Amino acid sequence: MSQTKVHHVVGINGTTLTIFIAQAHCWQLGLISPGGAARGERKIYYTAEAALKAGLEWVKQGS
Repeated sequence: MSQTKVHHVVGINGTTLTIFIAQAHCWQLGLISPGGAARGERKIYYTAEAALKAGLEWVKQGS
């Protein structure tokens, strides 16, 4: 069974940004829209802070 550890959950104008560590010990991010649609990207980040920065930029750009 794989485990995922959530590090950050941030709400921004109805969008939820999650930063989590995957089983490969790399950080990833995901977005949940106000309507409930989930989106993510397959990029990996080596720190939670780097993933958070990228996620905040992604939300800022309207993705």
